[in-house]
Amino acid sequence: MTALTPTEAPVAALPELLFGKEEAAVYAVLDGASIPKLVATLHEQKPEFCCLYPGELKPDMAAVAPYLVRLEKGKEFTEQVLKDGWGAHWGVFVVSGGDLRALRDHFREFHKVELPDQRSVIFRYYDPRVLRIFLPVCNELELTQFFGPVKRFVVEAEADNGIQFSFTGQALKSEAFRTKKPA
Repeated sequence: MTALTPTEAPVAALPELLFGKEEAAVYAVLDGASIPKLVATLHEQKPEFCCLYPGELKPDMAAVAPYLVRLEKGKEFTEQVLKDGWGAHWGVFVVSGGDLRALRDHFREFHKVELPDQRSVIFRYYDPRVLRIFLPVCNELELTQFFGPVKRFVVEAEADNGIQFSFTGQALKSEAFRTKKPA
């Protein structure tokens, strides 16, 4: 694992970091509980999206559910997520060769986890504060399962810093970067 302190990490513009490296789709897993009026905004702006909770949800549950949203460079919704969501714990960014349905099916496997005392709890991996702590403690099998079709996760850290995680099949690679929120 590459460990850089934010002061020695490269400065990166978030859109270029997400969209500039490879020919793969960029998604955000967004937390409805952290984003006011997310569902209304999704229906109004119409990016490609799906709820990560299965089935028909009551409005109060739909409002706080996680959503998988395809981001497209330069689109209004993408710009809003990058500008307002970075640093506000709205969710995590995912770069993947998979389509929306494949990622939806993959991420739905991880919503509930069982604790050592056999209790099931919701696993909020889409909170960047959780994911950046979770990934470094996973073993190779857990990383293989969790990454699945994902090439990279990009998450915010403290003070407009970020971490980009990738998995080589044997080891987790983490790269710290400094960025400023888009204007």
